Amino acid sequence: MDAFICRRCGVQYAPSERPPESCPICEDERECVDWNGQQWTTIDELIAEGRRNHISEEESGLYAIDTRPAVAIGQRALLVRTPHGNVMWDCVSLVDDASVERVRELGGISAIAISHPHFYASNAAWSRAFGDCPVYIHAADAEHVQYPHPAVKLWDSPNHTLEILPGVTLIHTGGHFAGSQVLHWPAGCDGKGAILTGDTITVVMDRRYVSFMYSYPNLIPLGERSIRQILDRVRPFPFERIYGGWSGRIVRADGADALERSAERYLKMIRQG
Repeated sequence: MDAFICRRCGVQYAPSERPPESCPICEDERECVDWNGQQWTTIDELIAEGRRNHISEEESGLYAIDTRPAVAIGQRALLVRTPHGNVMWDCVSLVDDASVERVRELGGISAIAISHPHFYASNAAWSRAFGDCPVYIHAADAEHVQYPHPAVKLWDSPNHTLEILPGVTLIHTGGHFAGSQVLHWPAGCDGKGAILTGDTITVVMDRRYVSFMYSYPNLIPLGERSIRQILDRVRPFPFERIYGGWSGRIVRADGADALERSAERYLKMIRQG
């Protein structure tokens, strides 16, 4: 049986004899079904189409993995290297032998953590390629997991944090999804700290700023309460740099200040009515 992948969002589903009838993630108001209707593919088809992963160094200890030509919404994964093992942050749909071999050369993957359902991609295949390493998803998003497998670790904690490897911490922020999370990497930016955010906190085209949305394709804004929760839960963690969910979307300096300024600007605009 094939594990079908939605061509719109890139999420891989549990193996089945035929493609699912629909993609609940795309039917949710935070995404959309392709204008040409629901379409499916597989990892083998993506490889046959000539798609390959490109792996490049972002900074010391951090590598980006992006698929070219892009698949679905075109996000890239990040590989955080630490003395205690590597973390894949977010995920891509394509898994091939060349990518697996290159990641092994970089130390493999000890854990996978994913910001929110739109980036679940082929997490089961990546986990399987690296000894069924754990995949950390916040429990509030359990209903959105389309490929349940033993490596998925649904977590929750009273203080909204989870250290998945020494010095690498998940922060449950909520916002875009109830279970949205970001990753704090204190060794990033030469020890000044970095947060990896997907689009829970999205780096915008003017990379001095970030923004927040409930739905990006459908332009549904996020409310003030959710934004203040994001700020409150991230503030205790020092960081200079913010890595968003797509290539080049990086706030390279003054990240904590950029987050505060961006939230102030956003809240001012939605209050004006």
